[in-house]
Amino acid sequence: MSVTTPFTAASLALGPSSPRPGTLNASTSTLSGSTSKSKRSSIYDRSVYRKVTGAETSEAAYAFLFSEMVSYAQKRVKGVTDLERKLNENGYRVGQRALELVTIRAAAGQHHRRETRVVNVLQFIQTQIWKALFNKPADDLQKSSENEDEYMIIDNDPLVSKYISVPKDMGEFTCASFMAGIVEAALDGSQFPARVTAHTVPLPQFPQRTVILVKLDPLVLEREGFLK
Repeated sequence: MSVTTPFTAASLALGPSSPRPGTLNASTSTLSGSTSKSKRSSIYDRSVYRKVTGAETSEAAYAFLFSEMVSYAQKRVKGVTDLERKLNENGYRVGQRALELVTIRAAAGQHHRRETRVVNVLQFIQTQIWKALFNKPADDLQKSSENEDEYMIIDNDPLVSKYISVPKDMGEFTCASFMAGIVEAALDGSQFPARVTAHTVPLPQFPQRTVILVKLDPLVLEREGFLK
């Protein structure tokens, strides 16, 4: 697998004017020998209730981090199936935290409620969670015409595949297994257990088009029937 990123080793090196570890910047010291501590805020100082209007990190930084995660996992698995499973597990951890964060922020709103219907919770994932993680909602949500327990979340240009080139010898491997893990975690945390898989279904105008297939647990359908 080859990954293209906008970073080079040289761009991450310290420049000639950068302070070296163990040295003090002149602006932080005084003639009396005392130093003033810098009061820089970190991510932990930010309120989780703040209104987010756009991306909180650059696409380049995200692409670099994700490509390193894929590379790290690839070196520690025995095949394509294991690699997809590993990416799915990583996505599951992200999905658990994303659900908690988005739910907390939504709870601060005036019209928040816990979703109890299948379509509503899938729409919540398609819009709110997708926007929180990928800065845009998924392109479509569809119900299978063949199976009552299957739904599809469709992303025409998934960010996880944007800078990834899959060799032909890896078959139908897709990095979107990471996204499938996110969806599965969000559904499990919302009490809608399901098996979620990712499939690349390209179109001429969308070569990376991805379908996240959700197959609901029979208990979910049984509960849905009582609520109708």
